Amino acid sequence: MPDCLIAETATSSTPIHAVTPASLGAFVAGPGAAAAGWIADSGFNAGAAGAILAIPDADGGRAAILFGLGEAAAPNPLIAGALSAALPAGTYRLESGFDDPAMATLAFALGAYRFTRYRAGEPAPRLVIPPGIDADRVIRIADGVTLTRDLVNTAANDLGPAELAEAAEELAERHGAGFAVTMGDALAEGFPMIHTVGAAAVAARAPRLIDFTWGNADAPKVTLVGKGVCFDTGGLDLKPSAGMLLMKKDMGGAANVLGLAHMIMAAGLPVRLRVLIPAVENAVSGIAFRPGDVLRSRKGLTVEIGNTDAEGRLVLADALALACEESPDLVIDMATLTGAARVALGPELPPVYTDDERLAADVMRHSEIAADPVWRMPLWSPYMAMLESKIADINNAGATPFAGSITAALFLQRFVPADIAWLHADIFAWTPAPKPGRPQGGEAHAIRALYSCLEERYGS
Repeated sequence: MPDCLIAETATSSTPIHAVTPASLGAFVAGPGAAAAGWIADSGFNAGAAGAILAIPDADGGRAAILFGLGEAAAPNPLIAGALSAALPAGTYRLESGFDDPAMATLAFALGAYRFTRYRAGEPAPRLVIPPGIDADRVIRIADGVTLTRDLVNTAANDLGPAELAEAAEELAERHGAGFAVTMGDALAEGFPMIHTVGAAAVAARAPRLIDFTWGNADAPKVTLVGKGVCFDTGGLDLKPSAGMLLMKKDMGGAANVLGLAHMIMAAGLPVRLRVLIPAVENAVSGIAFRPGDVLRSRKGLTVEIGNTDAEGRLVLADALALACEESPDLVIDMATLTGAARVALGPELPPVYTDDERLAADVMRHSEIAADPVWRMPLWSPYMAMLESKIADINNAGATPFAGSITAALFLQRFVPADIAWLHADIFAWTPAPKPGRPQGGEAHAIRALYSCLEERYGS
């Protein structure tokens, strides 16, 4: 359970009252009558989303917290995350004004996140879990998001392919999943593009394919594939220094897949879950792959290298080919794949791609339910022409700067049979500026929406 959530209802706690401009008057006339003068003199503005006012007791302590929900008819579902980011250390409870206590509790937990691996952080406030909500569900989602954020925030010198494999193995063991790693000659033979992309890294950071399986073998097969590029220099098509500053997060797809896998396994969803993570570092050395090289993929398709900085789709392609060999019920891949996605939709709204209309509708609906936004983008087949090669089956990078996220998704689609339900999420895995429930740094994008969708589809 996150440290910021506690179950002891007997613990002394400060009540939090949420108000809007329309409900503030009723609060002042009712439970807040004794503090009416204090509230009026403070200038508290319930129309300012996230506004906080501490109401003192007779001894100068905190009798209550007044929390502004803002002017909007439908307040930000994660607005309670502003509480855990701003309140001083202490124990609190949701007293009144929160329409969805479960979502408010989750938002509080998400906003209380602190990354403390490299320096101590200020203690976060704690919230008594409200009665009547599914506390286990809130906890498993918060724990999955925390796992994701911790992995993305870890510096690349402490999280290479080996350490990412260790994190995945620890998660697998915690839930009783079978775990395997493919490396060396077996990787080169079975997964040639994963091996080639990671070959330039030194031996201690050698490439590998992480593979673990959980659940009843007879249950519907759900396979998650996460891009695990633990650092991306761009290869011989070297990124500028500014472009490398956040490349520790290029394994954000893998981190998000592991967070989602935790939610699924902790819930005991009746699925046979498989997680595949191609873990590599895209480095520069004398054996780095080159622009103009032609690689043969696990699927047998040949790929001309138009740009070594489009390496994520190469490693995903081999993993997707493996995933589809057992004809799973559903394949989801997640990757920090393109800057074009950020240009199109910004850092908060990941594009998702699928040709499965039911799956698309379900994911979009659950993104609203979970307050975890995604946006469906088209797999526009005429753009496949941008990936044509004169000497191979396909090029890994378009010859133009147009439609970069779409062409990357189309590249991946070539490795997924048409009869398999597949969804690709081109995520950012980072929050550049703090917002309620979303501290600055590594982020879980789309996995709360996907978990909600999987719960409905496969839950008992």
